[in-house]
Amino acid sequence: MTHIGYHASHEQYDPRTLRDLAIRAEAAGFAAIKCSDHLQPWSERQGHSGHAWAWLGAAMAGTTVPFGNIAAPGYRYHPAVMAQAAATLAQMFPGRFWLAIGTGEALNEGVTGAAWPDKPERNARLRECFDVMHALLRGRTVTHRGRVTVVEARLWSLPDTPPPLFGAAATPETARFLGGWAEGLLTLGGDPVQVARVIDAFREGGGAGKPVHIQHAISWADTQDQAMANALDQWAPVAIGGEINWDIRRPSDFDLLGQFVGPDRIGRAVRVSADPGLHRADLAALADLGADTIFVHNVGRNQEAFIDMAGRDLLG
Repeated sequence: MTHIGYHASHEQYDPRTLRDLAIRAEAAGFAAIKCSDHLQPWSERQGHSGHAWAWLGAAMAGTTVPFGNIAAPGYRYHPAVMAQAAATLAQMFPGRFWLAIGTGEALNEGVTGAAWPDKPERNARLRECFDVMHALLRGRTVTHRGRVTVVEARLWSLPDTPPPLFGAAATPETARFLGGWAEGLLTLGGDPVQVARVIDAFREGGGAGKPVHIQHAISWADTQDQAMANALDQWAPVAIGGEINWDIRRPSDFDLLGQFVGPDRIGRAVRVSADPGLHRADLAALADLGADTIFVHNVGRNQEAFIDMAGRDLLG
């Protein structure tokens, strides 16, 4: 059975409002919640970016559903520090927390001033971070010297069961790389044919039988014109696609690129429709790929109306 979850967008709402939206989403019938871990938003118009780990403790205390987070170890966060945060949440809320780790974006991770590496190097660093975190979450004392350095690290407050460490992938190549070692896959939604290629690559690379989560971006509103306006206002910069999203450092530069995204291109990143039936059909098609949970991200600012609509038309 595929569960439908709610994506809580730190980039678009202040932490207090986002906590209240998470509570509202559970009340409406969403079965899970996830968030992203950013230092900066994708656009200056989005205007927020709270600390995900601090928020998770408050949001999980006010709800009962499982939560997930996607973050990039090895840059802003040392992997031992991230493992400690994950262990703390998993110990406080048994069976309710999972973490997806990815290679990150310069927008968030470049703030330390370290050189921003190319994708193959980021992949290699991610694998090292996974190995360190996986061992720490099982109570081992870790010393590791490589792309990241860890000396005599140990976590002292551990959950009874370690939280699963998923890998995040947007392409078949990355998904295949993750398959043999990540404990699950988090990927993006959209065209089921394209999503299937990513999931198949993960399974072919060693991920067969492991759970798959999908983050699916939509723009719903009462009218088609308003749904399109919301998508272009809030999510146009992200629709640029390609490697450029991972290499730009400033929200203002994303806004400049977003000017080149119109109604014909936004659909590559966001399903824009005022028809709940169309969104319901999209979710069913993604569920048919074997997804365990699909997290719906409505990119507009009409979150309360979206959550209420979802409770009526998407979650039954």
